[in-house]
Formats: sequence, structure tokens, C-alpha cells
Amino acid sequence: MSNPLVTVICVCYNQARFVTEALDSVAAQTYQPIELIVIDDGSTDGSKEVIEKWIANQPDTVLLLNGTNIGYCKTFNKAAAVAKGKYLIDLSADDWLLPERVAVGVQALESNPQAGVTFSDAEHVNESGTKINLHSDRFPHQTIPSGDVYQEVIKRFFICSPTMMFSRAMFEELGGHDETLDYEDFDFWIRSSRKYHYTYTPWVLVKKRKVDGSLSDVQFRLRSAHSASTLRVCEKIYKLNKTEAERKALNTRLRYEIILNLRLLNFKIARGFFKLWMRNRSA
Repeated sequence: MSNPLVTVICVCYNQARFVTEALDSVAAQTYQPIELIVIDDGSTDGSKEVIEKWIANQPDTVLLLNGTNIGYCKTFNKAAAVAKGKYLIDLSADDWLLPERVAVGVQALESNPQAGVTFSDAEHVNESGTKINLHSDRFPHQTIPSGDVYQEVIKRFFICSPTMMFSRAMFEELGGHDETLDYEDFDFWIRSSRKYHYTYTPWVLVKKRKVDGSLSDVQFRLRSAHSASTLRVCEKIYKLNKTEAERKALNTRLRYEIILNLRLLNFKIARGFFKLWMRNRSA
């Protein structure tokens, strides 16, 4: 049986310093066949020119350009709409894949027909690429669930988003990322894990770079706009939940978000979480 095609979608926005390393990591994969789609979301730092220079030696690479910045969710959906692979990898242009990442991901998904998503450990690095720590330092392997992870995803964070590889058919069934949200991963985890299993690989397969001003960096800053999107995802969870255990898991999440948003001075959003908590308690 031939290997299934895997599409790596590399989304770039003002990451001229790092995008070459990200693209090189795709070219260095031990697995074939791979389709590489690079999409620039209206960068203003010369990223487009860096990408075009790299692609000159990789003519099979698909390049998509947004004239203006439209945001991560819309940008990824635009690229996914033309992807041909059985599986997709969402690669931010400031991260990079280790050589076995695709091979290990294919094996994990192909050997588990119920799984729609596979994820792994990661190494966190600073802007110069120096190791900070491992994801598993904070989230030890034995604490990471596999299979039906829906209830755990509601309660707590444990997935390092850049390590995910997932079924394109599943992504299309979900309707892609919700383009009304400011960020994609929590919503994706909730909607996908409601129907599909997850499988975890306790190996470092991705290096995630901590960059000042990135989406993940601003999430916990004062009055972060991310919190409004998180509240909307929690509203979705309220509607998706089926069991008492899932309702309790949502209560755990809502208590955390109320406290967090009070600390971030997001008082209006904190009230929204409190109102949802009251509704969920009486459900």
C-alpha cells in the first residue's frame, strides 16, 4: 500500500526571520509524499520575498498570498480548501518540524481508524532557537490522555497545538476553523474531540518558538481579546455537552476563566463567564 499524501500548510505573517527554517524542516522530512502549501497573510516585513526565494528551488510548493492581513483562521481555511492530502499539518512559520514528524504522525493515524488527530511532545525554544523546556516538563506523559479526550479538553490545557496532525476529511466535516474567532485551537479541540479520538505520541516531534507579540504570547496580557473567543467556545461546549461529567468539566473551565479574566481586567467578559457558569450549574 502506498503512503498517503500529507499536506503541510505553513502560515506566515511577519516572520521573515524564521520562515526559511520552517520550510527547510518540511523539506527535511523522512516521509514522502508531502504537499507543501505556504500562505502569507499580508506580511509587511519582507516575508513574501524570503518565501519566494526559497520556493525558487522548490517548484512543487504551492504559494498563496493574501493582499491584506485577514487573520489566522481565515488564512488556514483558504489554504486547506486547496489541499489534497489525506492528513494536514498546521505549521506556523516561526516553528519547525523534526525530521520524523510526518512519518510518526502517519503511522499513528493509519493504525487507529477512530483517531482524527494525533499530537506529541514538543521542545519550546526562544527566538534564537535555544531550548527553554519541554512541553512534557509541565505536562508529563503519564498525565496526557488519548482516545476520547473531549471531557479532559474542556477542563484543562494539555495539547501543544503545533504538534497536531489531523484528518482532512474530519476538518472538512467540521467546516474548517470558525472564522469569527480570534484564535483556532481551543474551538478545534472541542469540536473535533466531540466526534473523533485523539492519539498521543510521547516524543518531541516539533520545536515551538516563543516569539514576543505572537498570538500565544498576547493571550494572557491585560484585556486580551482572546477571552471573548474563549467565551464563545464555552457557549458551544454548553450546547455540545451530553453528560453530568461533561457539565462538571465545563464548570471547572468556567471557574478558571472567571478568575483569569478578573486578573486580566476583562470585567465584561468575566461577567459573561459567570452567567454561563450559573446557567450550567442549573442545567
